[in-house]
Amino acid sequence: MGIVNLTPDSFFPGSRILSPDGTLDQDALVARVAGMIRDGADIIDVGACSTRPGSEPVSAGEEWERLSSPLRLIRDAFPGITLSIDTFRASIVSKAFDAIGPFIINDVSGASDHSILPLASGLGLTYICTHCSTEGSPDITDRVSSFFREFSSRAEETGVEDWILDPGFGFGKSLEENYSLLENLPSLRSAGRKILVGVSRKSMVYKLLGITPEESLVPTQALHMAALERGADILRVHDVAETVQTFKLWRSLNAGMA
Repeated sequence: MGIVNLTPDSFFPGSRILSPDGTLDQDALVARVAGMIRDGADIIDVGACSTRPGSEPVSAGEEWERLSSPLRLIRDAFPGITLSIDTFRASIVSKAFDAIGPFIINDVSGASDHSILPLASGLGLTYICTHCSTEGSPDITDRVSSFFREFSSRAEETGVEDWILDPGFGFGKSLEENYSLLENLPSLRSAGRKILVGVSRKSMVYKLLGITPEESLVPTQALHMAALERGADILRVHDVAETVQTFKLWRSLNAGMA
């Protein structure tokens, strides 16, 4: 899953495609998406509301203003690619569906908008649920596992059949909790869902090593390999080409070819 940020304040500047004046750079957008698809991305994840720690959420109107043109542009230029939209608002989901048709909902809020699950069910959309709560057990793996057991019931009650589990690395978790959760990733398999891992260039990488997001490409790939070894199905990444190389090495190791 390749990341496209339509925000001016994403924590990793390399993922931004806005012009210096804050307007959409259409050529940069098309070039970035084309490059990610060429490098092996299966999903393009588009977001217009920053989720970095300390960021201020924009209004629904501003989020849609940022999204509407790029979504249509991507869909027209790359009609066969699977899109996901990084949003927590049902209103954005509804408008996006009217504009471009089916896509994956990537909701980092754990369904905080109570109308988003019924909407996903009604539209037949795949839903990614991210754990972001600090409530529950002091043991991070138990906390996340319990959350998804409860969410599974919510999904069943609202008719959401196709959902993906995101443990939420970096969301409401300490540095130590992030690594503990990654180590225990296989335990989340009991939910019977695909697991999405998003650790690309995050603070769990650069803060531990005392570097910057820009310097975090190589250690990010080390964590991607660890995630694949522990059962990750989808990697949400800034650097598609390098992640595809990591995946090929992991696949060769598991096939006994290396």
